[in-house]
Amino acid sequence: MKQHLTQLGFAICTMMCGLSGPGGSAQAASGAGSAPAPEPLASHDIGSATVKVQLVDDDVLAGQTGKYAGGTMISGFVLNVISQWHLPNGVTALAQGTLSAAQNASGQTTSAVSTLASVSGGGPGSHTNANNAGANPNAQVNGGQSISVNGVSQVTQVAGDRNSGINSALIDFNNNAAMLAGTANAPSAAASNSTGSVKAGISFGSDGIRVALQTPAGLATQTIAPGNGQIAQLLQIAGNSQQAVNALQLHLQTQQMSAAMLRQLGVLQALQNRR
Repeated sequence: MKQHLTQLGFAICTMMCGLSGPGGSAQAASGAGSAPAPEPLASHDIGSATVKVQLVDDDVLAGQTGKYAGGTMISGFVLNVISQWHLPNGVTALAQGTLSAAQNASGQTTSAVSTLASVSGGGPGSHTNANNAGANPNAQVNGGQSISVNGVSQVTQVAGDRNSGINSALIDFNNNAAMLAGTANAPSAAASNSTGSVKAGISFGSDGIRVALQTPAGLATQTIAPGNGQIAQLLQIAGNSQQAVNALQLHLQTQQMSAAMLRQLGVLQALQNRR
């Protein structure tokens, strides 16, 4: 399992870093009415002046110098995934997990995984009374599961009032990233209430990561499939006063460079710029 997790982790790391692009932020496709893309910059008037844009070939851009994270700089990562749902009757469903990988002094890679799933809260009758849970049996939210995107997709479908739904994905550089609480060396976790109307589950496998929350008022899922190059976050809310969150955080760790190495890199860049 450790070998599978190591391969899975670096596949996810490679995929997300590729999706983030030069600017470092992943592009997200949203089914909840994302802001329209800006019109292509060709030329537009600013007073009496005209600003023109000249297209530049890839070979020219490839020769430009600047700051970036090369593949040899990445020494490990911490991937946190969490889904949480608060119902108005006080019930909370939670599924979270952490996958980490790091290189030791001899260059060997070690990985670790932890998971946690829970369903808690609510008073007597809160688990079985769908109306008390804010669910609306007449509301329909569907179609999000059938969306297939080669990249990152964030879909939010809501039918109801006073709801809060958030899909978020973050990629940053942090050598001191905190790991989520959970049971160590447990690749999966699941929990439910006494009637099975509220469920929470998470699993790490060789084919990817699956997170799912199911409530009377809808569902929240996260799917990471490196083999297909897909990262999908889905929220479907059919009720009122629901609070649901899907969050994914990839913290990249970099190698610590000595002062001598920094000086060498500075001299190298200076020589390259003279060319």
